[in-house]
Order: sequence, then structure tokens, then C-alpha cells
Amino acid sequence: MMPAMEQNLRIPGPTPLPDDVRAAQAAAMIDHRGTEFAEMLRETSHGIGSLIGASGDVLLLTGSGTGGMEAAIVNTLSPGDRVLSVNTGGFGDRFAAIATAFGAQVDSLAFEWGTPADPARLREQLATHDPYAAVLITHNETSTGVTNPLQALVAEVHRGPGDPLAIVDGISGLGAIPFEMDAWGVDVVVSASQKAWMASPGIAIAALGPRAQEAVQAARMPRFYWDFRQASNWSAKGQTPWTPAVSVLFGLRVGVQRLVAEGPARTWARHAALAAATEAGLEALGLRLVAPLPYRSGTVTAAWLPEGVEWSALNAALRGRGLAIAGGQGKWAGRILRFGHMGAVALDELTAAIEVMSTTLPDFGVSADAAAASAATRDAYRSATEAAA
Repeated sequence: MMPAMEQNLRIPGPTPLPDDVRAAQAAAMIDHRGTEFAEMLRETSHGIGSLIGASGDVLLLTGSGTGGMEAAIVNTLSPGDRVLSVNTGGFGDRFAAIATAFGAQVDSLAFEWGTPADPARLREQLATHDPYAAVLITHNETSTGVTNPLQALVAEVHRGPGDPLAIVDGISGLGAIPFEMDAWGVDVVVSASQKAWMASPGIAIAALGPRAQEAVQAARMPRFYWDFRQASNWSAKGQTPWTPAVSVLFGLRVGVQRLVAEGPARTWARHAALAAATEAGLEALGLRLVAPLPYRSGTVTAAWLPEGVEWSALNAALRGRGLAIAGGQGKWAGRILRFGHMGAVALDELTAAIEVMSTTLPDFGVSADAAAASAATRDAYRSATEAAA
């Protein structure tokens, strides 16, 4: 049997695993009720809290990012609560759908896909409607490559009638782009292990502020597996209420250790430089980016497919040459491509991906200059890195 081609994984999650994370995840199993596990759980939770500016509980739940979104809803709300969902793409729509499924009365403040949420429109919505119990916001909209102005949006939430909870989907941004939970007034934020945290899928992360912890005690939506009360009580003992994904936690601990050693400012600057490099490389190939400046994501760049290029055929050709990128979702399926650059990513990997695209696009009638695209990628990265120094 021929060896499998090494894949350049440029999707917006799961992200590539560093060698030390892979080694950690291959370690022998341990007792999830023992002292070694307790030390790992506490170290990892505290590390995440320090990286996102959170002084409250950081709970590690076995499940996906969507499970974390569901947990945030059912632990803070009751059936019949009025909720506002700020929707800028597919994952904002998902947040609204989860709240609706559990009996919340959900209003949607929808923005055109590919554009950021406008704090002024949020202010108007809050001022002209009865008070909401919570506002749902996606920080980094993976489906469009847009980062919303979260700090400004959360400020408007807390100025609104009744001071609603600010519940944030931070799945594809947390650990990679600027985020300050306590300072910004975020009440709940969720993320997942397979994004910027550099581990395998399987751990949902939920951070709670003091107002959210109060809401947890009053919430009446059905919950059992996702119950934050159980998770918090067991976390205080260095355990989880249910059997955890121990091997994933081995890797997540190493990913968090790497980010703590790097420091948030350098991590954010590194991801900004990777994003700038990706944007420059794709534009040098003649592709038109989706998101406007300055709202382009630091973790995933979306670009419109060239006219006449069919996504499934392009995707198959790229994968045949060892490059995996993502296509569009929902109403943008077949219309855009999405290029991930979060977690353990090096400039050489980005440049190699741009080079593969430059040699593949001509097969679809799109002219591309490989040398120019590679140079643009490297020059943009160098300029962004020097500017941040």
C-alpha cells in the first residue's frame, strides 16, 4: 500500500495538531477520579481563564462546540424567555435555532451575510422592544470570515432595558483573537478544543461570569448532561460529573500551555499576521475577499469563488494535491471558499497552500501567478509581524 499523502489542513477546524499535542493524546489512560486528572483539569481551566480574561468558572465539558452553545442556552434561560439573536451568518442562525428548540421566544436581528453586526442597530432594537432576558452574539462568524465588534456590541447589550445577559459563541475566535471576558462584560462564552486551542475535537469550553452564575440557579430549561451546576460542583473537586474525553484533555492541556507561554498579545499578533498573509495571497490570485476591513477574521478568510468555477470540482483537485480548504455553508454553499489559519500554523504552510491554489486554478480557466502570490503572502506576513513588534 502506498503511503497517504500528507495533507495541508487549511479548514477552520479541526486544526492541525502540534507534535507535542499528538504525543500527549497518545499517553496511557488514567483514572478520571484520581489526583493526576484533577491536577490536569485545574491547570487547563485556570490557563484558559487567564488567556481570555475570565475570573469566574471555566468548565470543560465533553462534547462539541455546538454542545457548548446548547449548554449556554439551557443553563441560563427558561422556556418563554424573550431572547434576541444577533445573526451575521450560519452559526448565528444555529444559536437562534437552539434557543428556539428549548422554548425561548427568539427575535432575530439579522445582518447581511459577509457584513458585521452594527452596534447602533442593536441599540435601536433593544430600545424599541420589551426587555430581553439575553442577547446571543457570535464573535467570529466562521461561515463568512467576519469578526463582529464584540466589545461594542456587549456594551450596547448592557445599556439595554433590563440589562440582558450577553451570551457569546466564541468557538472559532477564543484563544486566537482579542477577547477580554471580564473587562468587556461578557456573561457566558463558549469555545471548543479543536480550534485555536490546538487539540482534537471532543471538549467544549464554557466560561461564566457572576451574572451568569446567578442565572444558572434560576434557569428552568431542561438540562441533565449539560448542567453547569453539576459541572461546577464536580470541577471544585477536580473532576467532571460524567466520564470525560481524557485523551483530548491531555492534548488540550499542552495546547493551553503553549498559549500561556506565548502570551495573549503575541498570540493575537501572530494570528493577525497569518490572516494578513492569507488575505494577500488570495488577493494576488485574483480572488475577491468576502469580509470588509477591519472586520476580517484572524482565524478564517473567506473568498468568493471565481465565476464559472464549480466548488466540488475545485475542492477535489485541491485535495488531490494535498490541500484541504472548506467551502461555503447554507445559502453560500458553492459560492465561497474558506481558508483556515488558526492554532499551530506556520508561514511556510500558508505559502505552500497558496502555491497549490495557484497551480490548480489555471486548470479551471483562472490565470494565477504562483511567484507573485507566494511573494505577496510572505511580504504581508513580514510587514504585519514588523508592525506588531
